[in-house]
Amino acid sequence: MFNLISRLTQSGCLLMVLFTIGCNSAAEESPGQHSTPKAHETGIVTLTAEEIRSGAVVVEPAARGEFKLHRDFPATVVPDHHATADITALVRGRVVDVYADLGQQVKGGDLLAMMYSSDLGMAQSAYLKAIAKLYVAERAYERATMLLREKVIGLAESQRRQGEMLSLRAEKRESEDRLRLLGMSEEQIAKLNKEQKILSYVPITAPFDGRVIARNLTKGEVVEVTEKLFTVADLSEVWVLANIPEKDITFIRADGESERSGVEQLVEVLVTAYPGEVFHGKVTYVGDVLDVATRTMNLRLELPNPQRKLKPEMYATIRVYSLPELGVLMVPEAAVQRERDRRFVFVQRDAHTFEARDVKLGDGNGEVVKVLDGLQEGEPVVVKGAYVLKSELLSDQI
Repeated sequence: MFNLISRLTQSGCLLMVLFTIGCNSAAEESPGQHSTPKAHETGIVTLTAEEIRSGAVVVEPAARGEFKLHRDFPATVVPDHHATADITALVRGRVVDVYADLGQQVKGGDLLAMMYSSDLGMAQSAYLKAIAKLYVAERAYERATMLLREKVIGLAESQRRQGEMLSLRAEKRESEDRLRLLGMSEEQIAKLNKEQKILSYVPITAPFDGRVIARNLTKGEVVEVTEKLFTVADLSEVWVLANIPEKDITFIRADGESERSGVEQLVEVLVTAYPGEVFHGKVTYVGDVLDVATRTMNLRLELPNPQRKLKPEMYATIRVYSLPELGVLMVPEAAVQRERDRRFVFVQRDAHTFEARDVKLGDGNGEVVKVLDGLQEGEPVVVKGAYVLKSELLSDQI
């Protein structure tokens, strides 16, 4: 009997212990079951100071300023056509010697090559013969005039000799003009007339100071009058030519329009050879007629080229700016984040909190974009490192 009571007493104590443990466990779990997590506001991102530093997050106030659009057009650098000369021979001949090489800087009057031309020698000979015949005819007419006064000859004979003289004068003028067409100067013709010495050598000279950018002859070859022997160009100023699509014609303002508006159109030229360097030019020609096949308009710029960096046939990009708009609220393109049809920026609320703010945007020029609605001037906007905030924002939405 005693043993039974003892066992029941021990069991009861065990049950009491188990009940007490169960109650304590329930009491410990109860607060967790009824606690509410901290609410997370939509569109808000919080970063620690270390995360802000590692993400290189930069904040700047939204500001108003001068906004300009631009368009880029492919173009080509060419020599200034007003300072370029294609040198040809005015007479057929054989090249005796060549003195100028490709790329050589020459001055006006410098000897580029020497040719021998039998055609020039024959033309000089014909000129000297015409002079001799004219001299004889003039003396004959003078004698006829004297004999006519003495009534030794009749009027008809005097007139015949006068006609011969006039005919030979015309022949002399024709042969002289022929020498000019073959490239002889007035000084050279006068020297030929005085010395009566035929020179069949033809000098090829530079017409002005410049650089030889083409050479198409070699010593000993025979050249025709249709062949281009040299091209000399003054490259201290070059042209840049572009074709503007029809849809962008209104973007281009001619010189007259710039003068009337009082603001010269800003045009920049970029070339691959000098990345980051900008060349400035002036619009000097805007085409009046479109190309029927390509539906484009010709555009020409003139650029100073004192250091000869711009080479003919270089590919270039013409960047044309619109008239500036003043007082426009804008942010850098890097500040704008995109998610499907949504456009937003991150506005800083405090040192660690950023708000994703939807904005309505206008035109952009690749560097900054106009803000039409959703942002006020002076509000602090994340302009660098916004991708870090966007990644954090998207991770919270998953």
